[in-house]
Amino acid sequence: MRDCSQPTAQSSAQSFHISALRNLTDASLGFAILAAAAAFVPTGAHAADEELEREQLARIAHEIAQLEVMVAAAAQTKPTGQRVRFRYEWLQRDLLLVREGITQHTDAPRQPRPVPPLRGDYRQ
Repeated sequence: MRDCSQPTAQSSAQSFHISALRNLTDASLGFAILAAAAAFVPTGAHAADEELEREQLARIAHEIAQLEVMVAAAAQTKPTGQRVRFRYEWLQRDLLLVREGITQHTDAPRQPRPVPPLRGDYRQ
């Protein structure tokens, strides 16, 4: 039987993430999200790399969904009686908007590529 008084590695890691999230300001959180997104997106995406870009954007959307879970957990444990409060609901709304924007882009129908017309007459 495990000693419940000792924090587990997972709970201490989660506590660290929640406390780190609390220390972020709106500007630094926005920068962190953009930096994370830039790390997954190639700089010179060409037409041949569209599928790779879609996969990377889907991964970013998944990571944002994980952030949403962390923010919801942090919002449940927010301290009361603070003079300056962190607006978790604003952060949650912004994360949702970014994730939905990425999802709309990745789910958009692809434009068909132009196909040169066939000659049709093969007799001479």
